[in-house]
Amino acid sequence: MPTRVLVIDDDASTCDLIEQVLAAADIECLALTRSDRAAQHLSTEKFHAIFLDVNMPPPDGIELTRKIRSGGLNASTPIMVITGDDDRGLLKRAFATGANYLLYKPIDRQDVLQLLRATQGSIESEKRRFRRVKVRCRVSVSCGRTEATGSTLDLSLGGMFVQVSQALPIGSIARVTIHPNAGQTICVSGRVLRVAGDGRMGMQFENSETAEIKRLQDFLLSVLGGESAPRKAPHPRSDGRNGECRLRGNA
Repeated sequence: MPTRVLVIDDDASTCDLIEQVLAAADIECLALTRSDRAAQHLSTEKFHAIFLDVNMPPPDGIELTRKIRSGGLNASTPIMVITGDDDRGLLKRAFATGANYLLYKPIDRQDVLQLLRATQGSIESEKRRFRRVKVRCRVSVSCGRTEATGSTLDLSLGGMFVQVSQALPIGSIARVTIHPNAGQTICVSGRVLRVAGDGRMGMQFENSETAEIKRLQDFLLSVLGGESAPRKAPHPRSDGRNGECRLRGNA
């Protein structure tokens, strides 16, 4: 799975610089200079890291961070906020809404590379969590009075793509029962993120019990041939605050 990064900054030169650095590191990048175009990408595409400018026309970086952390495909994606200010109140709000790292303007290539190295563990952990395994298992989906049955098309720790007798509306939260083997069940909660027709839909797992996710992980690892279970990577800290990595550009 290639690493994909989203960059949102109304300064085109900043987007260009980060995009060039990522391309040199063989990392796919989507760069946007208009933050109002980000919502559709964030709701339908998985990114492994996100760079957000704090000060932009609405929605600004803080508002976007809040929306990202509220749920969806990128709820746990590492977020790097970009700023040219040293307003402690502003930065405190950015971290309070869920930002992980801080990148100061003016930015140079070494700043971006250093931050990528610092976030590599988090990025790889996020990629493993969303690695799709093509496997067919019997599955049932329950939402209100709707009961649908079918099979998985692919599975990951983050969600699944299924084909069932009746697709649910986008945004629906359903109880999902997966039958990986005879006599075994895995019960999780899933939100419908997309519907592709013919009863096919993509769902993201959320608010599921740890024991159920552990059973799902064990099953996926057995399918993959016993790969090592992913370990949670620690967030680097530089000054005691919540994951803040203070990187200043060369003046």
